[in-house]
Amino acid sequence: MSAPKKVVLAYSGGLDTSIILKWLQTEYGCEVVTFTADLGQGEELEPARQKAELLGIKPENIFIEDVREEFVRDFVFPMFRANALYEGLYLLGTSIARPLIAKRLVEIAAMTGADAVAHGATGKGNDQVRFELTAYALNPAIKVIAPWREWDLTSRTKLIEFAEQNQIPIAKNKRGEAPFSVDANLLHTSSEGRALENPGDEAPDYVYQRTTDPEKAPDTPEMVEITFEKGDAVAINGEAMSPATILTRLNELGGKHGVGRLDLVENRFVGMKSRGIYETPGGTILLEAHRGIEQITLDSGAGHLKDSIMPRYAELIYNGFWYSPEREMLQALIDKSQEHVSGTVRVKLYKGFARTVARWSEHSLYSEKHVTFEDDAGAYDQKDAAGFIRLNALRLKLIATRNARVKG
Repeated sequence: MSAPKKVVLAYSGGLDTSIILKWLQTEYGCEVVTFTADLGQGEELEPARQKAELLGIKPENIFIEDVREEFVRDFVFPMFRANALYEGLYLLGTSIARPLIAKRLVEIAAMTGADAVAHGATGKGNDQVRFELTAYALNPAIKVIAPWREWDLTSRTKLIEFAEQNQIPIAKNKRGEAPFSVDANLLHTSSEGRALENPGDEAPDYVYQRTTDPEKAPDTPEMVEITFEKGDAVAINGEAMSPATILTRLNELGGKHGVGRLDLVENRFVGMKSRGIYETPGGTILLEAHRGIEQITLDSGAGHLKDSIMPRYAELIYNGFWYSPEREMLQALIDKSQEHVSGTVRVKLYKGFARTVARWSEHSLYSEKHVTFEDDAGAYDQKDAAGFIRLNALRLKLIATRNARVKG
């Protein structure tokens, strides 16, 4: 790969990406553009601008954007229409953020005339795959630089030495090894590494940042009502809200009641197993509520088909294939299933749990007159079930008869 002339860097303002910024300048002698996304990680982003300027980046080459609404509306909500869970448990909080960041890197590269993008993901993780598959899907000619796969700064000591040699400010708490690394956005927090690497050790309490310990959560349950239109949440307790506002509010409610903790050993796309501590309070409530409204509005055939493709859909997102044709095809099927998924669900929050306790909808398929244990006034003829059972039993009876004959 020829040396890049101008690179758009996914920049957090932290020590690692600041080192990458300076490394790009010294290694390639190229111009660097920084992109910092506000995904609801809860950190002040203005210091990233100041740090970039300190490192010689021109003001017009510093992009700091609030993408929270786009993140929830165009990435989180479509994923939640599918009830997506990776390996049956993980709500894909990190996975779903990467295609948005990479999309903006490519778009900013086009705006600024850059010929390359760069990220700070390591060669052992999934994020490198997610960033790069997205970049190539959106611009097959783009160059992608992954410093962690190229440089010789293979230890914390070497990173600190490089920072000192290049006058990169180092916070006192960054000189030693952090007990674990954290990735956060509006959907979740993800903690992994170092103190969490041994799956035989229980995660320390200080790892959890977004949720109350369920054992210390309020002793009184709290009810929350979530209204959906075509599979997307549009209101909480009757108050219409934007997508990002809804998720923010559900995070507050879920965090208060200790909802959404997950200790998971997962299978990374690159081949190894890793242990992560995830906190997804709002997403856990949203998934429960979405399942609740689908229970009364989604036909069994459509619902069972949708559930059968969910693992494949979730795996595509986890592995970085958000912009693949197969994910888009599955999304079209999923979105079709949501045409009548509208109504309201009441969820009870209590000591780490979110449970649907009521649901109602003008689009409901639930018929009390068909399921009642009282007189159904002829809505359902129970005698019809006899023929239904005989037909479904026919092949089983033939198999049993054949097996008895062969054994005999």
